[in-house]
Amino acid sequence: MTHTTTDDLHQRYAGHAPAWTPHLEHPVLQSLLRHRSVRRFLSTPLAPGVLDALVAAAQSAPTSSNLQTWSVVVVQEQALRDSLAALAGHQAHIAQAPVLLVWVADLSRALRLAEAAGQAIEAHQYLDTYLMASVDAGLAAQNVVAAAEALGHGTVYIGALRNHAREVARLLALPRGAMPVFGLVVGLPDPAAATAIKPRLAPAQVVHFDRYRVPDDEQEQIADYDVALRAFQRANGLPEVGWTPAVLQRLKNGQSLNGREHLREAVQAAGFELR
Repeated sequence: MTHTTTDDLHQRYAGHAPAWTPHLEHPVLQSLLRHRSVRRFLSTPLAPGVLDALVAAAQSAPTSSNLQTWSVVVVQEQALRDSLAALAGHQAHIAQAPVLLVWVADLSRALRLAEAAGQAIEAHQYLDTYLMASVDAGLAAQNVVAAAEALGHGTVYIGALRNHAREVARLLALPRGAMPVFGLVVGLPDPAAATAIKPRLAPAQVVHFDRYRVPDDEQEQIADYDVALRAFQRANGLPEVGWTPAVLQRLKNGQSLNGREHLREAVQAAGFELR
C-alpha cells in the first residue's frame, strides 16, 4: 500500500487531518510532514560531503540584515560529546550519534570586526540583538533538520545545553560575545528503534487570521489533544503524561527549568548586557 501525505497528516493530527488535495503532493512537504525526533542513532560517521551540505543549507537560511550573527560548533570528539551529554541531563544520544552541532548566538565576530576597524559598537548589548542572533541560529538549524532528513538522517534538538550554559561555553572555548543557544544531534537513525510521528495541537489552536482569537472550544480541543497524545505515548512505550500536565509541570516555577533559571546571568557573563 502506498504511503501518502494524507497518512502523515492523520498521524500528525491524530486522525483529524485538514483537507489535502493531490496537487499539494511534493517531496519537500512530504519530508517536512514526516519529521520526528530521533533518540537512538548508529555511531556511523556522516558520509563525505554530508556535513558540507548541511552547513550550506544552514547558511542559505534567512539572516537579519545579513549580519550573520550565528556560528555552529561541530562536536565530533567522543570525550567532548560525553561531557556535553552529562551536562545535558545524561542524554545518551548525544554521545551515541557521530555529530553534535552546537548553535551559537555569535556577536564576537562583529566585536572583532569593530576592533579591527577601530570603531566602537554598543548595540550588541541590547536584548533585541541577542534575540536576533538566537532567532538566526534557530532558522539556520531548522534548515539543517530539513536537509538532514531529506538525506535520510535523523535529528533531535538539545535545549538542555542551556541547563549549564557557562560550562558548555567553557568546554567549547567560546569567546566573549558568543553564547550557546541549543544543540542538534545528527546521525543515521538506528533501524531497530522505530519512531512515530507525534501528534500536535489542532491547527485551530495555533492559527489566527488577522487577529488573535481564543477559540470558544479551546478547553475541549485541548482535552481531545491530551487523549490523543496519551494514546501516542502508550503506543510508543512512553509515560502516559498527556500535554496539559506536562506544560503545567514544565512551567511550574524557576526550579522546573533545571538550571535555565540562571540563564540571564550566564548570558550577561558572556558579554551581553540585555539592555
